[in-house]
Amino acid sequence: MINPNYYPWGYDSDNGPDQWHKNYPTAKGRHQSPIEINNKEVHYDSSLLPWFASYDPGAAKTILNNGKTCRVVFDDSFDRSEQHQIYHLLHKCQRILKGREYPGATIYSMDATLTTKSRKFWHVLNIFSDELLSNCCVLISEVKSDSLQKKLSIAVLRGGPLPGVFRLRQLHFHWGSSDDHGSEHVVNGVRYAGELHVLHWNPKYSNYLDARRRTDGVAVLAIFLQVGETPKPEMKRILEEINAIKTKGKEVPFPNFDPSILFPKSHDYWTYHGSFTTPPCEECVTWIILREPIIVSSDQMAKLRSLSKNAENEPDHPLVDNWRPTQPRYFRMVSASFL
Repeated sequence: MINPNYYPWGYDSDNGPDQWHKNYPTAKGRHQSPIEINNKEVHYDSSLLPWFASYDPGAAKTILNNGKTCRVVFDDSFDRSEQHQIYHLLHKCQRILKGREYPGATIYSMDATLTTKSRKFWHVLNIFSDELLSNCCVLISEVKSDSLQKKLSIAVLRGGPLPGVFRLRQLHFHWGSSDDHGSEHVVNGVRYAGELHVLHWNPKYSNYLDARRRTDGVAVLAIFLQVGETPKPEMKRILEEINAIKTKGKEVPFPNFDPSILFPKSHDYWTYHGSFTTPPCEECVTWIILREPIIVSSDQMAKLRSLSKNAENEPDHPLVDNWRPTQPRYFRMVSASFL
């Protein structure tokens, strides 16, 4: 994988998307993103499952301006690749739930045994599911175990078209120089004012960089931003930090944030296999693109456009039009979870 810091890139005419392939050949590949989604070419797939996000607000760490976008960074260091840690955790949870080790803990009924040594690793992760996750807060408060609380602090995406559990790493935005454009994906000829990307990686690989080298290594949840009269109030949590990261390289703490507060009500989605939309443009992404946009105000979009793509000691140039044009779809199928 070519280091994107080795060959500078951006969105201007001299270093923009039309030039990326010169230093990053994958940018001319046949599985590139974004694409245009046309309803006439979309396949309804009745086998597609609902997707679920279980995010721990404590995983949020910082918000930054890297000169190309506004990004929120999450702690993804919990190492699920260590099988014995997971087995130990699940056994401990089983004892807690059954009241064997901690008599004061609330006993929750579980239809299935949490784990046996004969189960394969990913089956164990799937069993560690909704009922247990939804009761983690109560369970932790009663057990009062700092080490257990740390191990239960997880931020994951699963279900939908994904083969397993994907770990949250960061989210970022793409936007235009005006409200009539800015999204990367296009739906039936419509380009929205912006697009939010929530990026996850597959922890069956040793680390994030390794996952980026694999065709099933990354999952991105994409949400369109549509300018309207009833903006989503939860966007304020991010936008109120913009003044602290006005220039490239600025980064400030951003604790206690759950990205799911930004999600629309409908979880209907399109999905296809594609790439990162920034260099090196690795073709390792399962895209989950939500059909329903979230509403933002014109003032909120202007707040994003107030960021600068240059450092504090450099001339001020607004950070705008940080989106990549649509790429050829070629033979790829775009599937929908809805009719």
